[in-house]
Amino acid sequence: MYNGNTEWQITKKLSARQGGFYKMKRVAIITSSDTGYRGEREDLSGPAIREIVEKNGYEVVSEDVLPDDRKMLSERMAEIADSGTAELILTTGGTGFSPRDITPEATEDIIDRRVPGIPEAMRAYSMQFTKRAILSRGASVIRNRTLIINLPGSVKAVSESMEFLIGNIEHGLDILLGYDSECGGKLK
Repeated sequence: MYNGNTEWQITKKLSARQGGFYKMKRVAIITSSDTGYRGEREDLSGPAIREIVEKNGYEVVSEDVLPDDRKMLSERMAEIADSGTAELILTTGGTGFSPRDITPEATEDIIDRRVPGIPEAMRAYSMQFTKRAILSRGASVIRNRTLIINLPGSVKAVSESMEFLIGNIEHGLDILLGYDSECGGKLK
């Protein structure tokens, strides 16, 4: 999906950081799906996330398909955040009303700080596409120096959400990592 950035604009943004020194932001993708974990269904939302973040200058350092298991999900997110493997963890799936949809709870089990504006904005944006966006229970938190965002499970919802969030995620990570200190500046 095209987000309006040309390769030149992305390169210019990257080279402008810290006097020309820029560490590419690393992303871990975790899909929560019992059927995907058992190999009964191909995960399509994880690859959709990968495509979007790579087109926007991020490096995908890990991809996991895990069952809808609260302990497994929270332990994997904590491992990634605590080891400094990635500055951003994007989860997909497990945010609905099914009894097995526990990704937000697994995320909140490892919280240092809440980031309520991200899922609130994602739901508000998604309302223009489907009124069922109000049924998403996704959360967003910070653990150490890692931002964790729960995305919906469908490819369509993931694409819409990422299209909306990607620029603001970049700015939030710049602040979290100390590359920037100003939230009140102009939007990109």
